[in-house]
Amino acid sequence: PQSIITMSDWEALRCKLARHGQEHLLRFLKELDSEQANKLTRDLSSIDYEKVNEYFRKCQSHFQVTEKKDEYLEPLSSETIGSTARDAAKLADWEKLGMVQISEGKVACLLMAGGQGTRLGVQYPKGMYSVGLPSNKSLYQLQAERIVKLQQLARQRCGGDNAVIPWYIMTSEHTKEPTKKFFKDHNYFGLKDKNVIIFEQNTLPCLDFNGKILLDQRYQVARSPDGNGGVYAALYQTGLLDNMEQRGIQFIHIYGVDNILVKMADPVFTGFCVEMGADCGAKVVKKTIPTEPVGLLCKCSGKYEVVEYSEISMETASKRTSNGDLLFNAGNICMHLLTFNFLKSVCSSHEHQLIHHVAKKKIPYMAEDGTRIIPSSSNGIKLEKFVFDVFQFSRTFVALEVLREDEFSPLKNGPLADRDCPSTAKASLCDLHYRHVLAAGGKFLDDEDANLPLIPRRTMSVAMGEIVCEISPLVSYYGEGLEELCSGKQFHSPLHLCGGDDTSAGGDGNDTSAAKKMRLVNNH
Repeated sequence: PQSIITMSDWEALRCKLARHGQEHLLRFLKELDSEQANKLTRDLSSIDYEKVNEYFRKCQSHFQVTEKKDEYLEPLSSETIGSTARDAAKLADWEKLGMVQISEGKVACLLMAGGQGTRLGVQYPKGMYSVGLPSNKSLYQLQAERIVKLQQLARQRCGGDNAVIPWYIMTSEHTKEPTKKFFKDHNYFGLKDKNVIIFEQNTLPCLDFNGKILLDQRYQVARSPDGNGGVYAALYQTGLLDNMEQRGIQFIHIYGVDNILVKMADPVFTGFCVEMGADCGAKVVKKTIPTEPVGLLCKCSGKYEVVEYSEISMETASKRTSNGDLLFNAGNICMHLLTFNFLKSVCSSHEHQLIHHVAKKKIPYMAEDGTRIIPSSSNGIKLEKFVFDVFQFSRTFVALEVLREDEFSPLKNGPLADRDCPSTAKASLCDLHYRHVLAAGGKFLDDEDANLPLIPRRTMSVAMGEIVCEISPLVSYYGEGLEELCSGKQFHSPLHLCGGDDTSAGGDGNDTSAAKKMRLVNNH
């Protein structure tokens, strides 16, 4: 079949590719039909080859053993970091200050949801995944309902009708349409559709280890999302910064989709950052063992940075303070707060300064003979920016240390894994809600009607098995208001506390009320 482009057009494109060492991308052009040739031409014409080659040159050092950063590192200073445990006396004030911001419509959530659920064994967006709670709610639904409840709390406590928390959701080319359909099919889980803003991040060509762009098909370049740090370019290009400004947003909570314990627009974190006068903040959890594979928030060459665990020697990672804590112990959990002014400055003035990081991957590609190869080992790289690389531009950076068991349980691996998997995510949420019930004056009984321990464990005994306790976000955002339902009452597992407004994962409105969901033994 003949190509629809002229010989002169073809020659101009070939010369352009040749100048940048990417002429191989046209090797199959003469074998394509007109539609495929047109698609390839559009695809190739959209790439800035000079920039792609520049990104690759800057990243080449990553192919070598990364230089350790030990001599440049400093731990966070005590003036910079707060703690929900050590500063318990301040939590009520921080929460009140945060609620005021929410009640005035100044707080938004920004979800980074570009990832597919491939590692979970599914082919749909990770946010649509259910870990098997009694409600069968997905990550998206849990998060949406937390926003609904927090808006209600802000109105109740502070008054007014301005307590709207817009939810900006960054997707990728593979997750955008399924995500949009999922939310529409479920009536946005109680949120107004105008306040759920779904947008798409950019992609970059995938490269082999020599910097050559890979073809996914004979007529299509292999591409991948540009990392969670691509959020800044996407916000700028889509005009969503203007949307935030028009709404009067002043604080943006940025987080990843896979943390089942995430506190949406956390008023405590907001209030902490407001009180500290911060333009950028991050939640962290205390790292307790040197070998834990988690990024560390610290200062590097005088600037705030998340340093990967592979960039620090074991000697430095093992250093401890006089009280026995690790010297570098601020583990990054991808929960950040940026002021609007800082976000706007990053998007307009600093985004181009963010470097790309290399992720070695198994990338399907077209071999020279036209065969599509599915590699069994890493054969190329994806270029990604990281959302936290903007910390270096902050003038007043702070961190809030939170309890891991209260706020961080990521879902990264499939059902057969033993950590960061559906069963551990479910257990973490059930453990948290079990503690909420106990704090509200409730008790749990085993199958022989004996009291279960006040300190929850995922497996109390072989006979008891796992305690299953789920509290709908529509009933309680973070444990508040449960006394009427729980005080003086005794429960068996599984327990599901939900309200009359709750809907199942199917969104059909047929779930029953809290009283019918509870297995109530005695009411003293």
